[in-house]
Amino acid sequence: MNKTIAVLGSSRRNGNTGHLIDLIAKELDIEVIDLSTKNISPYDYENENRDDDFLALMDHILKHDNIIFVSPVYWYSMSAQMKTFVDRLSDFLSFEELLEQGRELRNKVAYVVSTSISETAGDSFLDSFIHTFEYLGMKYGGSIHLDCKQGFDPDICESDIVDFVKKLHS
Repeated sequence: MNKTIAVLGSSRRNGNTGHLIDLIAKELDIEVIDLSTKNISPYDYENENRDDDFLALMDHILKHDNIIFVSPVYWYSMSAQMKTFVDRLSDFLSFEELLEQGRELRNKVAYVVSTSISETAGDSFLDSFIHTFEYLGMKYGGSIHLDCKQGFDPDICESDIVDFVKKLHS
C-alpha cells in the first residue's frame, strides 16, 4: 500500500498550486490526482450520480494512509473542483451501502497544500478543511501555503517543503 496520495483541485494543472504539489510529490514519490481530469458530479440526495468517477476514485484513495488535499485559495475558500470532491464525501455518510467504506476515512491523516496571493491561506480556508476532517474522523496533519503574489518561486518555499515532507515521514 502506498502511504500518501495527493488530490489536486485547481483550474490550472500547471499553475502555482500544481507546481507546489509537484515539488512535494517529487520529494515523497507520490501520485497526484488531478480532479479536473475526473468526472465528478455534485452531491445528489437521491444518489443518482453513481456513474461518475467519484466512487472508483475513492476506492483508490482509501488505499492510502495520508491524503493531501491541494487547492488554491479562491475567494477565501477551496476551489470549485475541491469543493465538489469534498461535498461528495457526504455520500459515505448518507447512503447505507457506503457507510462501511466511509468509516475507512477515520484511519486517515489529512494534509492541506495551498497557494494564493496572500502570506497565509486564511482561517476561513483552512477551517473548512479542518472541520471537515474532524467531522469525518480524520486526523489533521498540517499544511503548507505559498504566497505567489510575485509569482511561483520554488526557492522561497524550499525549507517549508522540507518541513512539510518531514511531517509525512514521521
